[in-house]
Amino acid sequence: MSIYVGNLSYQVTEEDLKQAFSEYGTVKRVQLPTDRETGRVRGFAFVEMETEADEAKAIEALDGAEWMGRNLKVNKAKPKEDRGGDRGGYGGGGRNRY
Repeated sequence: MSIYVGNLSYQVTEEDLKQAFSEYGTVKRVQLPTDRETGRVRGFAFVEMETEADEAKAIEALDGAEWMGRNLKVNKAKPKEDRGGDRGGYGGGGRNRY
């Protein structure tokens, strides 16, 4: 399981997050998504800690905390939803183009 970290400064780096969360335990991985077009940080991240206890400590300490000029939103990450393959596009069936 991982931790969702929202309302991040756009200047944040993976190293900044690793340092901040390492105060509460061992950080296994940090994911800092960027915008495909601009390459700019999207304002949220996912942090994976070594143990559930470390995650709980980090969430308790950092949720709502002011960091880099922003009030963080920190909680357990929700599992990625299956968006399915049938979204968008043309539904087919009965459209006569002529």
